[in-house]
Amino acid sequence: MKNAIYFLFLFTAILSSCKSSQHADLGDGIFADIETSEGDIIIRLEYDKTPVTVANFVSLAEGTNPFVSDEYKEKKYYDGVTFHRVIKDFMIQTGDPTASGNGNPGYKFKNEIHDSLSHNKAGILSMANAGPGTNGSQFFITHKETPWLDGRHTVFGEVVEGMGVVDTIAQVKTGDKDKPVKDVVMNKVEIIRNGKAAKKFDAVKVMSDYFAEEEAKVAAAQKVRTDFIATTAEQRAKADSLPSGLKILRLEEGSGEKPAIGKQVLVDYAGWLTDGTLFDTSEAEIAQKFGQFEKINQMHRGNLSPVPMDYSPDSRLVAGFKEGLLSMKIGDKVRLFIPPHLGYGAQGGGPIPPNAELVFDIEILKAAE
Repeated sequence: MKNAIYFLFLFTAILSSCKSSQHADLGDGIFADIETSEGDIIIRLEYDKTPVTVANFVSLAEGTNPFVSDEYKEKKYYDGVTFHRVIKDFMIQTGDPTASGNGNPGYKFKNEIHDSLSHNKAGILSMANAGPGTNGSQFFITHKETPWLDGRHTVFGEVVEGMGVVDTIAQVKTGDKDKPVKDVVMNKVEIIRNGKAAKKFDAVKVMSDYFAEEEAKVAAAQKVRTDFIATTAEQRAKADSLPSGLKILRLEEGSGEKPAIGKQVLVDYAGWLTDGTLFDTSEAEIAQKFGQFEKINQMHRGNLSPVPMDYSPDSRLVAGFKEGLLSMKIGDKVRLFIPPHLGYGAQGGGPIPPNAELVFDIEILKAAE
């Protein structure tokens, strides 16, 4: 009996040693060994370029994430979770314990886009989301290149072994909502740390620091909005009223000429609701200040910069914005108070609610070339 136990222990130790040796062959870095019902997929995680996203994945996989809902506390979140959405020549998606596509760990976090990381081939690991600031636990692995996802989804790793398994999963038979007819399961997700830098990476601390920083940003943005409300209330009373109902406050007097009708001008702008909610801007600094950078930057496809606009009564701009623009010369900066009938009216539109008064800052920088 003792001999049997000894040999069982020895056999287990040998298997463990073999697997450790295989992992060492991966080189330095942080890796995830996703042991699926179809075989293993080993992924290199980009912890230096996307530390928060990797920390999220690692802490969920290891059951150390302190921010999850109570039902997931101290549990290895991904173990036993199925691939709930599979589309051949596109991607395989998992990370939702409910397998509905709506599951989450009890919190959300922002995108972490890095210019050097792209959905440029099969085997790219990326976060699934429902828009800016909605990352949670769901992720996907590409089956083909999907460059249209760049800037919208966070790439945080790449398959280094097991692309055959990805290919097998991508081709399973699926039913309603692209869900596999037969469950494809992540039996276990093991995190591998090779090298000193990888072993020093503290996923829980990275997550804790992230949420502390975000909380501070939210508080700062709220103060900015509160100050904006107070300032605009005073300014509205001082602004010049036009017959149309538009009110204009001159913030800076330019030294340039008035553009010729029909020409294009380069404009910086920012638009708010009266409660201080910033809904659009061409300026990254303003978007950051009001806590809306990720959302607005994605809306502008990563290109927050001055916008060419037609200096013409026929331009396709909101009536109040257009009237204000046509009153300006190059170098002028104004703040507009636009009543609903000169804005989006009773119907509203997009982020603009019905019958909303709008506040816009406009600056004509120069004539467009």
